[in-house]
Amino acid sequence: MAEKKKQTPTEAASVQADPTSIVGRKIINVRPMQSVELRAMGWTTGRHGPPIAIVLDDGTKLYPSRDEEGNGPGAVFGVSTDGGSFMVG
Repeated sequence: MAEKKKQTPTEAASVQADPTSIVGRKIINVRPMQSVELRAMGWTTGRHGPPIAIVLDDGTKLYPSRDEEGNGPGAVFGVSTDGGSFMVG
């Protein structure tokens, strides 16, 4: 039986996941990406330090990307309930 080639994260990104697969999940950690995660994505630490990893309760990890092709790490911005803007990281 032929062994299935493991996809790189960038190759896997071409397969769209069902966005509802993370609905109801709980964020359990927000932390800097680890070296092994950066290497797996083909990324380096940016000029502002390592990008963040958002870890969900089922072990799923979300990495902000600068574009849909995974060409590099990106930033996460938000708006709080009082209307104030912020950046996560």
